[in-house]
Amino acid sequence: MAAIKIEGLTKRFDDVVAVDDLDLEIKEGEIFGFLGPNGAGKSTTIDILLDFIRPTEGTVTVLGHDAQSEGETVRRRIGVLPDAYHVYDRLTGRQHLEFVLEMKEVEQDPMALLERVRIADAADRKAGGYSKGMRQRLVLAMALVGDPDLLVLDEPSTGLDPNGAREMREIIREENARGTTVFFSSHVMEQVEAVCDRVAIIDRGQLVAVDTIDGLRNATETGETLYIYVTDLSDEIVEQVSEIDGVGNVSVHDGRLRVTVDGVSKFAVLHAIDADVVSIQDFSVVESSLEDLFVRYTTDEQEVEA
Repeated sequence: MAAIKIEGLTKRFDDVVAVDDLDLEIKEGEIFGFLGPNGAGKSTTIDILLDFIRPTEGTVTVLGHDAQSEGETVRRRIGVLPDAYHVYDRLTGRQHLEFVLEMKEVEQDPMALLERVRIADAADRKAGGYSKGMRQRLVLAMALVGDPDLLVLDEPSTGLDPNGAREMREIIREENARGTTVFFSSHVMEQVEAVCDRVAIIDRGQLVAVDTIDGLRNATETGETLYIYVTDLSDEIVEQVSEIDGVGNVSVHDGRLRVTVDGVSKFAVLHAIDADVVSIQDFSVVESSLEDLFVRYTTDEQEVEA
């Protein structure tokens, strides 16, 4: 059974189409990243998933339940860390957890939840004195009440320093290891690349790509950088390599040719250099980052439509 299944989802606000005929399936047990530029439709999709707003067309099924007609059942089985969250400055961390436990009618040790998010030592401090990262983890602890089957995290690393972001990644992995499916939206590409099994990229309400990060790289064969040792280096060789189809920028770096490949196979470029320009002694490849792929997919879609 899919943890989330979205079929033909469309949401219009007057003459604005926020989500446009979206189909997407998230498998149980995976960590899934949901990416897109500002205004792409990510938050609207999440709001429909949580039944905060209703779709114009299409359906969303969460853990086998219709997100609209069975919203209460869905909410009992999921935990949410929203992008725009609020904590009560005068309540302690423990009191926040006790409140949620009472609301959900769940028997659970609040200290155990705070330990899972690494802030048990601040359990009896008022949340008004918490740092940004501690507040973020407190809200995550509240989302973990009842050991949800699905975690929906909207920008879970926003505003965190590198140590805080690393700890958030570790917590996400630990909860996933417990059997929880994790679905999260983020602008921090390094965080997504570090933890996700698969990612989807949405642009202007439409799905433009969904795959593993390696799958996205293989599909584009683009954005890779080659570092090539050759038998001779000169300005003339740099110029000749720059004229090869699919080559972007060419420069000399630490005694090697640094060649960016864009739109063709790296092996075609290597063959052309070796056969037509200069003999290759050795080479290495630096793969495109998720940020590179994100820019490529969203920019390509805009150029095609233009």
